[in-house]
Amino acid sequence: MAGVVRRWLGRVGSYSAERQPRAWLLLLPALVCIGVFNVLPLVRVLVMAFQSGTLRHLRFAGWSNFVAVFADPSFVRALVNTGVFAVVTVPVGLVVSLMLAVAVDSGLRGSRVFEALLFVPYLTSVVAVGVVFRYLFNGDYGVVNYVLSLVGLGPFDFLNDPRLSMVTLCVFGVWLSLAFNIVILLSGLRAIDPMLYRVADLYGASAWERFSRITLPQLAPMITFLSIMDLINAFKVYTEVYVLFNGKPGVADSAVTAVFYVYDKFYVQGRYGQGMAAAVVLFMLILVFTLLQSLLVRRLSK
Repeated sequence: MAGVVRRWLGRVGSYSAERQPRAWLLLLPALVCIGVFNVLPLVRVLVMAFQSGTLRHLRFAGWSNFVAVFADPSFVRALVNTGVFAVVTVPVGLVVSLMLAVAVDSGLRGSRVFEALLFVPYLTSVVAVGVVFRYLFNGDYGVVNYVLSLVGLGPFDFLNDPRLSMVTLCVFGVWLSLAFNIVILLSGLRAIDPMLYRVADLYGASAWERFSRITLPQLAPMITFLSIMDLINAFKVYTEVYVLFNGKPGVADSAVTAVFYVYDKFYVQGRYGQGMAAAVVLFMLILVFTLLQSLLVRRLSK
Protein backbone atom coordinates (compact mmCIF):
# COMPACT_ATOMS: atom_id res chain seq x y z
CA MET A 1 0.00 0.00 0.00
CA ALA A 2 2.81 2.38 0.90
CA GLY A 3 4.47 1.71 -2.45
CA VAL A 4 1.29 2.57 -4.35
CA VAL A 5 0.97 5.84 -2.45
CA ARG A 6 4.59 6.77 -3.21
CA ARG A 7 4.15 6.05 -6.91
CA TRP A 8 0.95 8.14 -6.98
CA LEU A 9 2.65 11.05 -5.22
CA GLY A 10 5.56 10.79 -7.64
CA ARG A 11 3.21 11.08 -10.59
CA VAL A 12 1.48 14.09 -9.04
CA GLY A 13 4.81 15.80 -8.32
CA SER A 14 6.05 15.28 -11.85
CA TYR A 15 2.83 16.44 -13.53
CA SER A 16 3.32 19.04 -16.24
CA ALA A 17 0.52 20.54 -18.32
CA GLU A 18 2.88 21.07 -21.28
CA ARG A 19 3.46 17.30 -21.50
CA GLN A 20 -0.21 16.41 -21.71
CA PRO A 21 -1.49 15.66 -25.25
CA ARG A 22 -4.93 16.92 -24.27
CA ALA A 23 -3.55 20.37 -23.42
CA TRP A 24 -2.05 20.76 -26.90
CA LEU A 25 -5.27 19.46 -28.43
CA LEU A 26 -7.25 22.16 -26.63
CA LEU A 27 -4.71 24.79 -27.70
CA LEU A 28 -4.75 23.65 -31.33
CA PRO A 29 -7.59 25.96 -32.56
CA ALA A 30 -5.89 29.02 -31.05
CA LEU A 31 -2.49 27.98 -32.42
CA VAL A 32 -3.96 27.49 -35.90
CA CYS A 33 -5.55 30.96 -35.82
CA ILE A 34 -2.30 32.54 -34.64
CA GLY A 35 -0.36 30.75 -37.35
CA VAL A 36 -2.77 31.67 -40.15
CA PHE A 37 -3.49 35.27 -39.19
CA ASN A 38 -0.20 36.31 -37.51
CA VAL A 39 2.75 34.12 -38.46
CA LEU A 40 1.97 33.55 -42.14
CA PRO A 41 1.42 37.28 -42.90
CA LEU A 42 4.77 38.08 -41.28
CA VAL A 43 6.49 35.47 -43.41
CA ARG A 44 4.69 36.79 -46.50
CA VAL A 45 5.82 40.35 -45.75
CA LEU A 46 9.43 39.20 -45.36
CA VAL A 47 9.31 37.30 -48.66
CA MET A 48 7.71 40.17 -50.58
CA ALA A 49 10.36 42.56 -49.28
CA PHE A 50 12.83 40.78 -51.57
CA GLN A 51 10.52 40.70 -54.58
CA SER A 52 9.30 43.16 -57.21
CA GLY A 53 6.57 43.28 -59.83
CA THR A 54 2.81 42.86 -59.54
CA LEU A 55 1.05 40.70 -56.97
CA ARG A 56 0.43 38.02 -59.63
CA HIS A 57 3.90 38.13 -61.14
CA LEU A 58 6.47 38.66 -58.39
CA ARG A 59 10.11 38.00 -59.02
CA PHE A 60 13.18 37.97 -56.83
CA ALA A 61 14.81 41.41 -56.60
CA GLY A 62 17.42 40.93 -53.88
CA TRP A 63 18.15 43.95 -51.70
CA SER A 64 17.02 46.48 -54.31
CA ASN A 65 13.81 47.31 -52.44
CA PHE A 66 15.72 48.14 -49.26
CA VAL A 67 18.20 50.25 -51.20
CA ALA A 68 15.36 52.16 -52.86
CA VAL A 69 13.57 52.70 -49.56
CA PHE A 70 16.61 54.07 -47.72
CA ALA A 71 17.43 56.30 -50.70
CA ASP A 72 13.93 57.81 -50.60
CA PRO A 73 13.90 61.14 -48.68
CA SER A 74 10.23 60.61 -47.90
CA PHE A 75 11.03 57.42 -45.97
CA VAL A 76 13.77 59.16 -44.00
CA ARG A 77 11.31 61.93 -43.13
CA ALA A 78 8.73 59.31 -42.15
CA LEU A 79 11.18 57.65 -39.77
CA VAL A 80 12.17 61.01 -38.25
CA ASN A 81 8.53 62.04 -37.77
CA THR A 82 7.69 58.67 -36.24
CA GLY A 83 10.64 58.97 -33.87
CA VAL A 84 9.64 62.50 -32.86
CA PHE A 85 6.07 61.37 -32.28
CA ALA A 86 7.22 58.47 -30.08
CA VAL A 87 9.75 60.53 -28.11
CA VAL A 88 7.17 63.26 -27.37
CA THR A 89 3.92 61.38 -26.86
CA VAL A 90 5.15 58.43 -24.75
CA PRO A 91 6.79 60.33 -21.84
CA VAL A 92 4.39 63.28 -21.93
CA GLY A 93 1.38 60.97 -22.07
CA LEU A 94 2.68 58.91 -19.13
CA VAL A 95 3.43 61.97 -16.99
CA VAL A 96 0.05 63.60 -17.65
CA SER A 97 -1.76 60.28 -17.14
CA LEU A 98 0.03 59.74 -13.82
CA MET A 99 -0.88 63.24 -12.62
CA LEU A 100 -4.52 62.77 -13.53
CA ALA A 101 -4.66 59.27 -12.03
CA VAL A 102 -3.21 60.50 -8.73
CA ALA A 103 -5.67 63.41 -8.71
CA VAL A 104 -8.63 61.12 -9.34
CA ASP A 105 -7.44 58.61 -6.72
CA SER A 106 -6.96 61.31 -4.09
CA GLY A 107 -10.65 61.24 -3.23
CA LEU A 108 -11.57 64.74 -4.35
CA ARG A 109 -15.22 65.62 -4.70
CA GLY A 110 -16.52 64.49 -8.07
CA SER A 111 -13.53 62.23 -8.73
CA ARG A 112 -15.82 59.38 -9.83
CA VAL A 113 -17.39 61.61 -12.47
CA PHE A 114 -13.98 62.70 -13.74
CA GLU A 115 -12.88 59.05 -13.83
CA ALA A 116 -15.80 58.16 -16.06
CA LEU A 117 -15.17 61.17 -18.31
CA LEU A 118 -11.49 60.33 -18.65
CA PHE A 119 -12.35 56.78 -19.73
CA VAL A 120 -14.82 57.87 -22.43
CA PRO A 121 -12.12 58.59 -25.07
CA TYR A 122 -11.00 54.95 -24.86
CA LEU A 123 -14.50 53.87 -25.93
CA THR A 124 -14.77 56.43 -28.72
CA SER A 125 -13.69 55.82 -32.30
CA VAL A 126 -10.42 57.47 -33.30
CA VAL A 127 -12.09 58.66 -36.51
CA ALA A 128 -14.85 60.43 -34.58
CA VAL A 129 -12.34 62.01 -32.21
CA GLY A 130 -10.22 63.09 -35.17
CA VAL A 131 -13.17 64.90 -36.75
CA VAL A 132 -13.71 66.77 -33.48
CA PHE A 133 -10.03 67.70 -33.29
CA ARG A 134 -10.17 69.03 -36.83
CA TYR A 135 -12.78 71.54 -35.66
CA LEU A 136 -10.80 72.34 -32.52
CA PHE A 137 -7.60 73.07 -34.48
CA ASN A 138 -9.25 74.84 -37.41
CA GLY A 139 -7.33 77.97 -38.30
CA ASP A 140 -10.45 80.11 -38.85
CA TYR A 141 -13.00 79.13 -36.21
CA GLY A 142 -11.21 76.59 -33.99
CA VAL A 143 -11.65 76.63 -30.22
CA VAL A 144 -7.90 76.32 -29.67
CA ASN A 145 -7.21 79.55 -31.54
CA TYR A 146 -10.00 81.27 -29.63
CA VAL A 147 -8.48 80.27 -26.28
CA LEU A 148 -5.03 81.35 -27.41
CA SER A 149 -6.40 84.71 -28.56
CA LEU A 150 -7.53 85.38 -24.97
CA VAL A 151 -3.88 85.52 -23.93
CA GLY A 152 -2.76 87.41 -27.02
CA LEU A 153 -1.46 84.47 -29.08
CA GLY A 154 -2.31 83.30 -32.58
CA PRO A 155 -4.09 82.68 -34.72
CA PHE A 156 -2.25 79.56 -35.89
CA ASP A 157 -3.13 77.38 -38.86
CA PHE A 158 -2.46 74.07 -37.14
CA LEU A 159 -3.74 71.86 -39.95
CA ASN A 160 -2.26 73.66 -42.97
CA ASP A 161 1.06 74.98 -41.69
CA PRO A 162 3.85 72.40 -42.29
CA ARG A 163 5.75 73.73 -39.28
CA LEU A 164 2.85 72.92 -36.95
CA SER A 165 1.77 69.56 -38.37
CA MET A 166 3.84 67.45 -35.97
CA VAL A 167 2.89 69.66 -33.02
CA THR A 168 -0.79 69.09 -33.78
CA LEU A 169 -0.26 65.37 -34.28
CA CYS A 170 1.64 65.02 -30.99
CA VAL A 171 -1.06 66.84 -29.05
CA PHE A 172 -3.66 64.53 -30.59
CA GLY A 173 -1.55 61.47 -29.80
CA VAL A 174 -1.04 62.45 -26.16
CA TRP A 175 -4.76 63.00 -25.69
CA LEU A 176 -5.59 59.61 -27.21
CA SER A 177 -3.17 57.79 -24.91
CA LEU A 178 -4.54 59.25 -21.68
CA ALA A 179 -7.64 57.08 -21.23
CA PHE A 180 -5.99 53.65 -21.31
CA ASN A 181 -3.00 54.86 -19.26
CA ILE A 182 -5.22 56.30 -16.56
CA VAL A 183 -7.25 53.10 -16.24
CA ILE A 184 -4.11 50.98 -15.76
CA LEU A 185 -2.51 53.46 -13.35
CA LEU A 186 -5.69 53.74 -11.29
CA SER A 187 -5.80 49.98 -10.88
CA GLY A 188 -2.20 50.10 -9.67
CA LEU A 189 -2.87 52.97 -7.26
CA ARG A 190 -5.83 51.17 -5.70
CA ALA A 191 -3.77 48.02 -5.23
CA ILE A 192 -1.22 49.79 -3.00
CA ASP A 193 -1.55 48.84 0.66
CA PRO A 194 -2.90 51.90 2.58
CA MET A 195 -0.82 50.83 5.57
CA LEU A 196 2.31 52.01 3.75
CA TYR A 197 0.98 55.58 3.66
CA ARG A 198 -0.08 55.42 7.32
CA VAL A 199 3.39 54.38 8.39
CA ALA A 200 4.85 57.19 6.26
CA ASP A 201 2.53 59.68 7.97
CA LEU A 202 3.71 58.44 11.38
CA TYR A 203 7.28 59.27 10.40
CA GLY A 204 6.27 62.71 9.11
CA ALA A 205 6.86 62.03 5.42
CA SER A 206 5.98 64.85 3.05
CA ALA A 207 3.66 64.48 0.08
CA TRP A 208 6.61 64.27 -2.31
CA GLU A 209 8.32 61.61 -0.16
CA ARG A 210 5.11 59.57 -0.09
CA PHE A 211 4.87 59.81 -3.86
CA SER A 212 8.54 59.17 -4.70
CA ARG A 213 9.20 56.41 -2.16
CA ILE A 214 5.88 54.58 -2.10
CA THR A 215 3.68 55.41 -5.09
CA LEU A 216 6.28 55.38 -7.86
CA PRO A 217 8.03 52.15 -6.79
CA GLN A 218 4.67 50.39 -6.43
CA LEU A 219 3.60 51.59 -9.89
CA ALA A 220 6.86 50.57 -11.58
CA PRO A 221 5.40 47.41 -13.22
CA MET A 222 2.42 49.37 -14.61
CA ILE A 223 4.62 52.19 -15.86
CA THR A 224 6.94 49.69 -17.55
CA PHE A 225 4.02 47.97 -19.24
CA LEU A 226 2.47 51.25 -20.40
CA SER A 227 5.76 52.67 -21.68
CA ILE A 228 6.34 49.60 -23.85
CA MET A 229 2.77 49.50 -25.16
CA ASP A 230 2.72 53.25 -25.83
CA LEU A 231 6.05 53.05 -27.66
CA ILE A 232 4.79 50.26 -29.92
CA ASN A 233 1.57 52.14 -30.64
CA ALA A 234 3.52 55.34 -31.34
CA PHE A 235 5.64 53.61 -33.97
CA LYS A 236 2.45 52.28 -35.59
CA VAL A 237 0.69 55.67 -35.77
CA TYR A 238 -1.43 55.94 -38.90
CA THR A 239 -5.12 56.50 -38.19
CA GLU A 240 -4.40 59.70 -36.29
CA VAL A 241 -2.60 61.17 -39.30
CA TYR A 242 -5.28 60.06 -41.73
CA VAL A 243 -8.25 61.54 -39.85
CA LEU A 244 -6.49 64.66 -38.60
CA PHE A 245 -5.23 65.79 -42.00
CA ASN A 246 -8.20 64.54 -44.04
CA GLY A 247 -6.57 61.48 -45.59
CA LYS A 248 -3.20 63.14 -46.28
CA PRO A 249 0.07 63.16 -44.32
CA GLY A 250 -0.10 66.90 -43.77
CA VAL A 251 0.85 69.66 -46.16
CA ALA A 252 3.89 68.66 -48.28
CA ASP A 253 4.09 65.34 -46.38
CA SER A 254 5.07 67.23 -43.24
CA ALA A 255 3.38 64.66 -40.99
CA VAL A 256 4.13 61.47 -42.93
CA THR A 257 4.85 58.50 -40.68
CA ALA A 258 6.36 55.09 -41.30
CA VAL A 259 3.03 53.24 -41.48
CA PHE A 260 1.57 55.93 -43.73
CA TYR A 261 4.59 55.52 -46.01
CA VAL A 262 4.01 51.74 -46.16
CA TYR A 263 0.33 52.28 -46.97
CA ASP A 264 1.14 54.79 -49.70
CA LYS A 265 3.76 52.58 -51.34
CA PHE A 266 1.63 49.44 -51.26
CA TYR A 267 -1.92 50.62 -51.94
CA VAL A 268 -1.49 53.95 -53.74
CA GLN A 269 1.70 53.63 -55.78
CA GLY A 270 1.55 49.84 -56.22
CA ARG A 271 5.21 49.36 -55.31
CA TYR A 272 4.57 46.24 -53.25
CA GLY A 273 8.16 45.22 -52.68
CA GLN A 274 9.24 48.65 -51.46
CA GLY A 275 6.20 48.86 -49.20
CA MET A 276 7.02 45.52 -47.59
CA ALA A 277 10.69 46.44 -47.29
CA ALA A 278 9.68 49.56 -45.37
CA ALA A 279 7.40 47.40 -43.20
CA VAL A 280 10.30 45.06 -42.38
CA VAL A 281 12.51 48.02 -41.43
CA LEU A 282 9.76 49.38 -39.19
CA PHE A 283 9.28 45.97 -37.57
CA MET A 284 12.98 45.72 -36.76
CA LEU A 285 13.04 49.25 -35.33
CA ILE A 286 10.05 48.51 -33.10
CA LEU A 287 11.69 45.28 -31.92
CA VAL A 288 15.04 46.91 -31.15
CA PHE A 289 13.60 49.97 -29.38
CA THR A 290 11.17 47.84 -27.37
CA LEU A 291 13.98 45.60 -26.13
CA LEU A 292 16.20 48.57 -25.29
CA GLN A 293 13.39 50.33 -23.47
CA SER A 294 12.53 47.19 -21.52
CA LEU A 295 16.15 46.74 -20.42
CA LEU A 296 16.46 50.42 -19.49
CA VAL A 297 13.27 50.45 -17.42
CA ARG A 298 14.25 47.27 -15.61
CA ARG A 299 17.67 48.68 -14.75
CA LEU A 300 16.21 51.96 -13.50
CA SER A 301 13.59 50.16 -11.38
CA LYS A 302 16.24 48.18 -9.47
